[in-house]
Amino acid sequence: MTKLTDLTMTEALAGLEAKKFSAVELADAHIAAMESETARGMNAFITETPDVAREGAKASDARRAKGEAGAMDGIPLAIKDLFCTKGVRTTAASKILENFVPTYESTVTSKLFGAGAVMLGKVNLDQFAMGSGGVTSAFEPVISPWSGAEPAKAARKLVPGGSSSGSAASVAARIAMGATGTDTGGSIRQPASVAGIVGIKPTYGRCSRWGIVAFASSLDQAGPMTRSVGDAALMLRTMAGFDEKDSTSVDVAVPDYVAALGGSVKGMKVGLPREYRIDGINPETDALWQKGAQMLRDAGAEVVEVSLPHTKYALPVYYIIAPAEASSNLARYDGVRFGLRVDGENLNDMYAATRFAGFGKEVRRRIMIGTYVLSSGYYDAYYRKAQRVRRLIREDFEKAFEKCDAILTPAAPGTAFAIGEKQDDPLQMYLEDVFTVTLNLAGLPGICVPVGLASNGLPMGLQLIGRAFDESTLFTAAGALEKAAGFAAKPAFTA
Repeated sequence: MTKLTDLTMTEALAGLEAKKFSAVELADAHIAAMESETARGMNAFITETPDVAREGAKASDARRAKGEAGAMDGIPLAIKDLFCTKGVRTTAASKILENFVPTYESTVTSKLFGAGAVMLGKVNLDQFAMGSGGVTSAFEPVISPWSGAEPAKAARKLVPGGSSSGSAASVAARIAMGATGTDTGGSIRQPASVAGIVGIKPTYGRCSRWGIVAFASSLDQAGPMTRSVGDAALMLRTMAGFDEKDSTSVDVAVPDYVAALGGSVKGMKVGLPREYRIDGINPETDALWQKGAQMLRDAGAEVVEVSLPHTKYALPVYYIIAPAEASSNLARYDGVRFGLRVDGENLNDMYAATRFAGFGKEVRRRIMIGTYVLSSGYYDAYYRKAQRVRRLIREDFEKAFEKCDAILTPAAPGTAFAIGEKQDDPLQMYLEDVFTVTLNLAGLPGICVPVGLASNGLPMGLQLIGRAFDESTLFTAAGALEKAAGFAAKPAFTA
């Protein structure tokens, strides 16, 4: 019999409906996985909530017995510790919020729990979502469940990607059936690629940002991380929707993404942007990209070349706009209103001491960059110019979508790297987002699907990009890619 922790959400819901097992049994299996020595060695969770999960599972069984089960009733999820959860500590993986317990629930988690999902706990991340490896957390790095196939390097501890590192690790290791993530420059899709799972960043405004600790407000977007495209469709259908509490939420109907699964890609045009063939691209990444294109051709799609000429400016534009917005958003953590407070001889000393003790090196670096580009004399030279180029990047996609229905690209430059390998070189770490930041700047949806293993035995994924609010087409194409790839590899360490 298949272990309960190996089931997808779709399989688990079918099993619950058929009374093959109960929601309590499903929760207990995942709680045991979460509390195992192997799982705790990965440091995926900041706060475990087994009692909350069991109570939620009992309530789920009661609803199902009455024929009142919700769309995700009994499904055990991990929640990225950036989503405010009422009565449960929310830290953003930062010392400055180490003891913060919200009195309210984020809209996204409220929707998930309202549909019957149960929370296993709050998972680790790069501090304030600033990072690409899960290594900037104030609660120590997250360790990937993957080890690879190179004997000389098997003992290395690898990153699961970032910033949604705990989300990726917990889903890949079969601790949680799915997890929430946030994506500001690739923080759902890049970890999905290196952890061998599915992750979708929906269109900006599709999911409410209310109750999510802000990094860069014009870029942040919540999305699901799962082990199958079908599960991602199910979870996003629940998470998405208009929220009057969020001024950036868009009042657009949410389609039935699950219904888009299994559709034919025959006649669909898939674009390959020539500018993504960057100098020095990993040969295996390029080979996988071409293989993915052939898979879609074989499924009936037409592959065409498109151009996104301003792609080369995307990374520098992102690292002007995102730090600028971060410096503004993080100004609220001053030791006065909430969070950590370190006393000083005067008010300025208290501000400085609090922020130095509460923020990690990467967060401080981005605050300083952001404050600089917003300062008098530099605003026009950097920030305003970056916003103009951002508009050109968005126009590039609009023109490309005149020739195609979706765009296929790599999701990450390569496979998982070792913890500490790029930590001392911020530029190398920032380059992890080279294939993903364009979507955040343009506000478009993108999904990462695991497609194969590299020669080192580590997973690699491909990214599909869609028109704004056209996630349904992405799910159709991603489903076809998933079926053709047949990715079934599991990491060395699973629950």
